[in-house]
Amino acid sequence: MKKIFLLAVVVSGLAFGQTKNVTTSDVHWWGYKVAKSEASSHDGTIKVKSGQMTMKGNQLVGGTFVLDMTSINATDLSGEYQQKLNGHLKNGDFFEVEKFPTATFKITSVKKNNDKVYNSLITGNLTVKGKTNSISFPAAVSHDKGVISLVSNKFSFDRQKFDVAYKSTMKDVFVKDDIDMLVKVTAK
Repeated sequence: MKKIFLLAVVVSGLAFGQTKNVTTSDVHWWGYKVAKSEASSHDGTIKVKSGQMTMKGNQLVGGTFVLDMTSINATDLSGEYQQKLNGHLKNGDFFEVEKFPTATFKITSVKKNNDKVYNSLITGNLTVKGKTNSISFPAAVSHDKGVISLVSNKFSFDRQKFDVAYKSTMKDVFVKDDIDMLVKVTAK
């Protein structure tokens, strides 16, 4: 009877997938001023609060990641200027982290990508400030000895689709709509 139960557990794991918890992460962002260039940008990090990736066999089939928006931090500045930018990013000027302390990304599909480095095309629903939109990005996905690794190529999304608008008298004249991101997560 124990063998039948064990076989049922193994088969159900293969049929529905195995979920692994995120153990390490690195989420980096870039925001741009009028001209989208390195000289007119700011960049920083956001911490992953929690996350899971689901494997079916050796293939990534799903996952959910919760970003801690209260951790958004500009890393290209220091001191007073860093504190000011972090304040703008966290308050009503941009992300309103008191009202929306987290953002989420839920994988809806993973397809093979014909790129030798970024072997997968990840599509999912990104929710920021209560607004959800689908985004896609190429990523290198690997699975080795029970550890899943996902490393994205740098990708962009339109912040206006998530109601992330610079609320100043100049509105969005000085800030580009595109936010670039690079994501690295590992789960076991």
